[in-house]
Amino acid sequence: MTYEECIKECLNCMEQCNKCYNDCLNEDNVKMMTECIRLDRECADMCAFAAKAMQSNSPFAQQICGLCAEICQACGDECAKHEHQHCQDCAEACHRCAKVCREMAA
Repeated sequence: MTYEECIKECLNCMEQCNKCYNDCLNEDNVKMMTECIRLDRECADMCAFAAKAMQSNSPFAQQICGLCAEICQACGDECAKHEHQHCQDCAEACHRCAKVCREMAA
């Protein structure tokens, strides 16, 4: 597992979470999407931070990737509950990122 691959997944996940966040705000029943929106924000921020940590070869990159994996898993699990295409796409990106980050943290 290389940093490059993990960075790529983190940046893709961040992008999907930002898109999902924005699309959730435009849904008719925004109240139903609050947990999804909250986790999208948290996950996007964490993915950006994890990518930065790997890019700068942080001595804490492994631990950061471990936490990133947990947050991605939680976000992906929440998004997977919603039938909207943006949520399904986000769930897929989150679960993929969680897997790669877990491997990086191991």
